[in-house]
Amino acid sequence: MSLHKKIAAGLLAGLTAFTFLLPLPRAEAVDVWGAAAQALGIFGIYQSSLSSVLAMGNNVHAQIQSRQQDLKENGRDPNRHDIDVVNGVMQQLVGQADYALKDNNLPFIWSVNDSKDFNAACYPTNYVSINRALVRGLNCDPDEIAAVLGHELTHGLEQHSAHNYAKAAAQYYGLSFLNMDAGLMDWNKLAALADYSIAKNVTLPTEYEADKGGFYLMTSAGFNPGGGAAAMARMDYYFTYETENPLEVQSIDVKNKNQENFNDHPDTSLREQKLAALMTDYSAGHVTVKGRKDIYIDGQLFLSADWTTEAYDNTTENAYYIAGGLAKAFHDYDRAADWQFRGDKFLDDNRVYALLHEFTARNHATARLQQLVTQAYAGEAASGAREKLRAAEQERAAKLAAARQESLQADNRTTKKWRENADTYSDYGMSQQALFQMQRVFASATQDDEASSLVIRGRAKAVAGDYKGALQDADAGVAKNPKDIYNFLNRADIYRMAGEPEKALTDLQAAAKVEADNAYIPLMQAQIYDELGDHAQALKNYQALYAREPKAVGQIPEEYLKDVSKKDYDDLMKQKEKAKK
Repeated sequence: MSLHKKIAAGLLAGLTAFTFLLPLPRAEAVDVWGAAAQALGIFGIYQSSLSSVLAMGNNVHAQIQSRQQDLKENGRDPNRHDIDVVNGVMQQLVGQADYALKDNNLPFIWSVNDSKDFNAACYPTNYVSINRALVRGLNCDPDEIAAVLGHELTHGLEQHSAHNYAKAAAQYYGLSFLNMDAGLMDWNKLAALADYSIAKNVTLPTEYEADKGGFYLMTSAGFNPGGGAAAMARMDYYFTYETENPLEVQSIDVKNKNQENFNDHPDTSLREQKLAALMTDYSAGHVTVKGRKDIYIDGQLFLSADWTTEAYDNTTENAYYIAGGLAKAFHDYDRAADWQFRGDKFLDDNRVYALLHEFTARNHATARLQQLVTQAYAGEAASGAREKLRAAEQERAAKLAAARQESLQADNRTTKKWRENADTYSDYGMSQQALFQMQRVFASATQDDEASSLVIRGRAKAVAGDYKGALQDADAGVAKNPKDIYNFLNRADIYRMAGEPEKALTDLQAAAKVEADNAYIPLMQAQIYDELGDHAQALKNYQALYAREPKAVGQIPEEYLKDVSKKDYDDLMKQKEKAKK
């Protein structure tokens, strides 16, 4: 932590956050595209753009500003229930899903804004913006929301925005260069061609990839495997009959559905079909939904769904949730006996099985289900369905394990950035994210500065309210390296948070012996004396701060600034008056 970091944070306030939903094609397509771009002489543009956006995506200040910009433009959803539902879903996804962050990925943060547009977005900074209209449009259904947010998390995990923004920039430049050289078409047509090419060849493929990645994230976190297809069914209804936004309206004509349009997102009907197919695969191929209401097990009709609400016809969503419950059981259990059929009872009271239990009881179909399930498992030996399912899962697990292992071998530069990000999260009072970053540091095989790591983790613990653990870490760090001024500064901050100002001042005096002209020393001293009510001593230290670092004028409160620098105080008053007008 340093004063210069604080000043740099202010300079970053003008950084523009990217609010697009630009995702990335499959990995094998990237090399082909890269070769083509290089042949056009624009590969450098792609690389430069990619590097810039990835750097922003690993910047905590930019992440926080992404959220601030979103909430400033759209407002915060005033409905507490909306926020609680989203928080529950996101915490379950982030905390329980199987995924691996790239070394230059930040942990996810999120907010629910007050926008009336049906949308969610993952910024390049791993800030997830969720619109209130989406939460309401999906009826606050946790499984459907999990499918959408799993989709957005996949965009973040795969850094789709960064890669696709770079490709989009390169395509625009490349086509422009060709046009200037050959004069093939007017600029309006050229722009339309570039937009179409980017939507179809860059963005669209990654929307499918994000749907697939989101499916595996949500199922690994314990959500209903039918939630993705159910969300698309609900979205289809919403866009056709409910939305008041003319840009969202979807044609009621069936002939206009089931096809890819010129947008950068697939048609909801196509997405529903693909997500339903993923659910079937997840069930070892046993469970399918036909006609959007009939649930089959190995080609034999089990039961048909119908309405359970008076608001609208939710038959299709019910069908996918019943099928999703079956899919989870077939996926999780390797034997029919594991379903624990006992009279009219089976499985457990997991929320994912709720509609399966309800409709089975309503149709008096428990015996029928037991018969179909027993037959399904009996046929697996011949079909090899379970072996195929487990092999696919092992392949995905191996990729995740390899990614995590690679992260454990992070170099000094990477672990240093993780530590810096943790310290910045603590500056913002975000202890959960700070401690997560420090877990990454201590899990790494590379420990370039264990003393600093201990003290920075201690500061994160203090932000979380664990002052005992914080001081244990900080004391160990100072003992390991008493020549690093920031170890004393961070421990002083911990003492300050713990309500021990005198010990904090003692550490600041020790810090001065290491580096007397560090500007952060008088800043902290001034703040502590102000909190103690010793305004004369606080003023003296603010004056010392200004003498050492005039650019730190923004850190000096108004009531002291007028006595520290009248000119800067007068300038500040003029700016405030101008802002009022």
